[in-house]
Amino acid sequence: MHEGFLTVDELRDEVTAGRIDTVLLAIADMQGRLQGKRLSARYFLDEVLHHGSEGCNYLLAVDVDMNTVSGYAMSSWDRGYGDFVMRPDLATLRRVPWQEGTAMLMADLAWEDGGDVTASPRQILRRQLARLAERDLAAYVGTELEFVVYDNSYEDAWKRAYRDLTPANLYNVDYSLLGTARVEPLLRRIRRGMEGAGMYVESAKGECNLGQHEIAFRFDEALRTCDNHAIYKNGAKEIAAQEGRSITFMAKPNQREGNSCHIHISLRSTGGDPVMAGDGPHGLSRLGARFIAGQLACLRELTLLLAPNVNSYKRFVPGSFAPTAVKWGLDNRTCALRLVGHGLSLRIENRVPGGDVNPYLAVAALVAAGLHGIDGELTLEDPYAGNAYDSGADTVPATLRDALTLFEGSKAAREAFGEDVVGHYANNARVELAAYDAAVTDWELFRGFERM
Repeated sequence: MHEGFLTVDELRDEVTAGRIDTVLLAIADMQGRLQGKRLSARYFLDEVLHHGSEGCNYLLAVDVDMNTVSGYAMSSWDRGYGDFVMRPDLATLRRVPWQEGTAMLMADLAWEDGGDVTASPRQILRRQLARLAERDLAAYVGTELEFVVYDNSYEDAWKRAYRDLTPANLYNVDYSLLGTARVEPLLRRIRRGMEGAGMYVESAKGECNLGQHEIAFRFDEALRTCDNHAIYKNGAKEIAAQEGRSITFMAKPNQREGNSCHIHISLRSTGGDPVMAGDGPHGLSRLGARFIAGQLACLRELTLLLAPNVNSYKRFVPGSFAPTAVKWGLDNRTCALRLVGHGLSLRIENRVPGGDVNPYLAVAALVAAGLHGIDGELTLEDPYAGNAYDSGADTVPATLRDALTLFEGSKAAREAFGEDVVGHYANNARVELAAYDAAVTDWELFRGFERM
């Protein structure tokens, strides 16, 4: 058991001693946000531990503002907005150091009759990992999540309509130790909090946008990495709020550099042996080459799961370190896919996702794409050497609307995820697009209020 994690017996001892009184039971919604309940620790141990807890099934059928919307087969007014069951995953039970007397754990979702809630992001990933396991393979993943820190509280930022906020750094602090020192008290609190919650923190560094930073965590088994990602993202916001500051993981919060979330993925045998490295070209095994070929073949069709929001696509600007070209390269940051590491550490980095990504859906997409390449025995093209922005290659979709069209028309997506999942997340994109199309933006007002 990693430090910070708890067994049920350890939780019971902590509750008896009065050191823990609250247990958070959390699910990941369509946006990768934590939703759930704050439970009395005693009630959790007496009841929820054995039977789970109920939650309204609209949690997987609302928009970002929690508005009920139409088009979902699993949840609607016609179906009565009933409950599903949140089943605790005891392997995720851990302390929450930044909240007094609190522990938490993730839950999987089931219908009242015991059936699986197939549209749940965590279950979508579980199914792809099960497909890997059928081939005696397992995925190991690391996510690199960037964010921008502001000296304004979340409430102040809201009242200002998110205009004229003060970033924590007023110049580019990429790799700057002086620049990160300005924010170190906050960054250290976040790092120490996550370590206390069972995560292995590697480092923190400044990034290019004003007030932009990144905290990196060590890779782990895919599901655990995604759980850690979701808990870290939620916890970092909570810690920032406690300090009277705010942080955003928006893919493109302003006209400067966006927030990326590069995802590193490698494969091992179920016995723990790395299988991507080999004696083939570029140090790849045949399986490793096919895995990357699958990433290239499916990237455009599965971008919707990597870039889920309207704002996600504003990050894809040539020459910005955000990828546009569907190419792979050897340690080449201009490509969408970058091969890094050597020998046992060999892995592929997908540079498409932004900070707004749902990690469960994104990693599920990468696994599905890799299996498409492995099962189809696809041939890997030569790596691109040079500036991929000028390669003339196919590009990632330019808008959410383009990504939706590709996703709905994808045979690979339907074979990997099933019709219900494709339909569910296609509807989510349509809801987002309808809200965006109906909005009157500042851009329109400034261009048209007087001059049109």
